[in-house]
Amino acid sequence: MKRGAALALALALLVAGAVAAQAPAGAPVRGDPAKVLRTVLVIAETGFDPQVAQDLYSNTISQAIFDPLYQYDYLARPHRIVPRVAEGMPEISADGLTWTIRVKRGVYFADDPAFKGKQRELTAHDFVYSLKRLVDPKLRSPNAFLINGMFVGLDEAVGAARGPGKLDYDREIEGLRATDRYTLQLKLARPDYTFLPKLTATQTAAVAREVIEAYGDASGWAMANPVGTGAYRLKEWRRAQRIVLEANPGYRDETFPALPADADAAAKAAHEAMKGKKLPQIGRVEVAVIEESNPRLLAFNGNEIDLMDVPRDLVTRVLDERNQLQPSYAKAGVTLQRAEEAGLAFFAYFNMNDPVVGGYTPDRIALRRAILMGYDPADLIRVGLQGQGRVATQPIPPEVPGHVVGIKNSTPHDAALARALLDRFGYKDRNGDGFRELPDGRPLVLQMGSAPTGENRIRDELWLKNMREIGVKIEFQQQKWPDLLKMARAGRLQMWSVGWTADSADSYMELGYGPSAGQTNLSFFRNDEYDELFRKSRSLALDGERDKVYARMTEILNGYAPLGGGIYRIENTIAKPWVRGYRKDSFRTTSWRYLDVDPARQKAGK
Repeated sequence: MKRGAALALALALLVAGAVAAQAPAGAPVRGDPAKVLRTVLVIAETGFDPQVAQDLYSNTISQAIFDPLYQYDYLARPHRIVPRVAEGMPEISADGLTWTIRVKRGVYFADDPAFKGKQRELTAHDFVYSLKRLVDPKLRSPNAFLINGMFVGLDEAVGAARGPGKLDYDREIEGLRATDRYTLQLKLARPDYTFLPKLTATQTAAVAREVIEAYGDASGWAMANPVGTGAYRLKEWRRAQRIVLEANPGYRDETFPALPADADAAAKAAHEAMKGKKLPQIGRVEVAVIEESNPRLLAFNGNEIDLMDVPRDLVTRVLDERNQLQPSYAKAGVTLQRAEEAGLAFFAYFNMNDPVVGGYTPDRIALRRAILMGYDPADLIRVGLQGQGRVATQPIPPEVPGHVVGIKNSTPHDAALARALLDRFGYKDRNGDGFRELPDGRPLVLQMGSAPTGENRIRDELWLKNMREIGVKIEFQQQKWPDLLKMARAGRLQMWSVGWTADSADSYMELGYGPSAGQTNLSFFRNDEYDELFRKSRSLALDGERDKVYARMTEILNGYAPLGGGIYRIENTIAKPWVRGYRKDSFRTTSWRYLDVDPARQKAGK
């Protein structure tokens, strides 16, 4: 924080008389401080500014602090979108271009010195401000793709802010307006039938302008001072080690959701444990960052963690051959919930600007396709995931509407065909060392990013084995995951095996969309036909017509091979018997506000 801003806040605190965090008048206080949930992140977070952070691990925390307009129903399957801080579903004009959304009254931000001792109500203006932040050139947000080109007049405002200018947040934009304190009006530049899921994303959640102006750094980021309207607020943060949240005492009046008519057994069990309870019940959430698998499982076994995903490389220690709990866990009352993740995991992407693997000429395309055919993701499923997954056939996973049934993997594992393809295009072993050279005789050496974890070591060993079988040398750039992400966005990684989790099909197809290069499109792939089809897909009202477009886009990705080799993972989540109300979903939604714990059983460890 700038020194002047810090002094201003200090003076405000003195004037206000060191105001303590309090709920708005008449609101019930939430969260029993005696109830503590202990859980874990498997990769270090980067920070908690919802418009800026993109990684799953940071967003896991931000989801508990910030509120988007909409959310997925906690209990309903198939998943359906319902209001969160919106009063109801959007009112959409007949031409699909004007969306009117009414914001709930009486929703307050958590108390913070930036508000100078006053209660701060959430308004439609906060969503206008937050959506503008997404595309502010100063922020360089990797999430700008969510609304780029979407609202009437927004591109013009952003264009005026580039270079020496800055985004005028007070300038009214026709397509992004608060018509009154509680009414948000969005005017789309063109119909977009994929838009609603984006309003469930943490990146479109509301932040308060006063908070950003008080705590923002030189780039406008406020990663260390999250202040939202959600059920929890940040109490303690030791980077890459420990995060503690406490219940927001001013949280709105919310009750555990109603049971859907077609509820399954897991939903019924969660509802039975929590029906009628005010949220949140848990007063404190303690999140440890434990990147290695063995210490994570040991912490769960030692009753230091209450809720966690089973480490993928240790599945057989917890589950038997039928994917049921081992007797020792079942006897201890541990519960298990499984779901195929709405994500594309461990896909490899190639930097299309790289002088070795990039480019669009036939020899470079052949190299990438041969590498993908030489790599065997089924090996990783067998060894690294211990059977918890299946080989991906397309970017959109089966749990997400838009997945096209019938598409086959275009680069199935075939080492012999990979070797023949490399031979044909001049990638041969000229010096007899067992590894191929480039067609011009220079060494062919792949450089893949890798984080120093047990799971990544298994993956790296399999890549080494697979590439050795086709005569290709591969080396690994070892960096912490957040550093790899920065390098990827800057185009400084040749290859990386990474994952993508989203709740809409177009978010997955963004992985190849040219204007999103360096944001979602880490391969920096560009193809005019693909980009035009991507834009077209958003304007198609019928799912079947959109699916045809997605199928053609998948063909283009398969042909040029900027990415591939992905896996659809199955996640297994285990919970101690004193945890109540847990309901697993495919979108990895943070569910802490829906949970309860029994402190007596937790203390006794049974």
